[in-house]
Amino acid sequence: QVQVAESGGGAVQAGGSLRLSCVASGRTPTNTYSMGWFRQAPGKEREAVAAISNKIGRTYYVESVEGRFTIARGNAKNTVYLAMNSLRPEDTAVYYCAARSPTGPADDLYTRAEFYESWGQGTQVTVSS
Repeated sequence: QVQVAESGGGAVQAGGSLRLSCVASGRTPTNTYSMGWFRQAPGKEREAVAAISNKIGRTYYVESVEGRFTIARGNAKNTVYLAMNSLRPEDTAVYYCAARSPTGPADDLYTRAEFYESWGQGTQVTVSS
């Protein structure tokens, strides 16, 4: 079982910045997980915000955050950050980190929630106008 924990949410004004952190850990310490950030606003479906592959670091961004958000791996194994700049009120949501164990030799990048096996508890991001 993979454990996922995220942190770093908070309240900022529009135009501000936040950085979310996520750590995934499991029984196999040599695994590098495919990881993603999702968000869910009240009354809306959960959407993929950004994702990063497990071997060569390919990335994905939803169009609405392109150029403003950056997903990157930290120096510690299976640590991922989401740097969020130029925040807008519509970015307000609970942000979730998700992880998926490797399935084989391929570089895996997942952008759909159903492909992730483990989820964090979520961290609230609130952007005021």
